[in-house]
Amino acid sequence: MLVLWLKAFHIIFMVTWFAGLFYLPRLFVYHVVATDPAGIERFQVMERRLFVMMTLGGILTAAFGIGLLIATPGLMQFGWLHIKLSLVALLIGYHIGCYRLILGLRTGRNVHSQRWYRWFNEVPSLLLIAIVLLAVLKPF
Repeated sequence: MLVLWLKAFHIIFMVTWFAGLFYLPRLFVYHVVATDPAGIERFQVMERRLFVMMTLGGILTAAFGIGLLIATPGLMQFGWLHIKLSLVALLIGYHIGCYRLILGLRTGRNVHSQRWYRWFNEVPSLLLIAIVLLAVLKPF
C-alpha cells in the first residue's frame, strides 16, 4: 500500500513540475518581446514565482521517486529505470538552465530570440514522452 501512495504523490508532483517546465519558457517568449518597463517587471515577477513553485514540484517529485526506490529496491535492476533516471538528470539540467535564463533576463543579458525560446520550450515535452513511455512500457 505504501508503494501506491508514494507512486501517486510522485505522479502528482511530477505534473506540477512539468506544468512549470512547460509554461516558464512561454513566459520567456513573452518577456523577450515586451518593451514597456511595467510589462518586463510583470514577467520577471511571474517567472520568479513560477520557478519557486516548479522547483518545489521537482523536489517533491524526486523525494517521492527516491521513496519508491527505497521501498522497491529491486527496480534498480532494470535497464529502463537507468535510462529514465538519466532522462530525469537531463530534466534537472533543463530546470537549472531555466534559472540561468531567468537571471539573464532579469539583468538584461538575454542573448536569445523569441524563436529560440519557442524551440527551447519543446525540450520538456520530448523528455516527458520518453520518461512516461519508459515508466509505463518498461522495455529492455
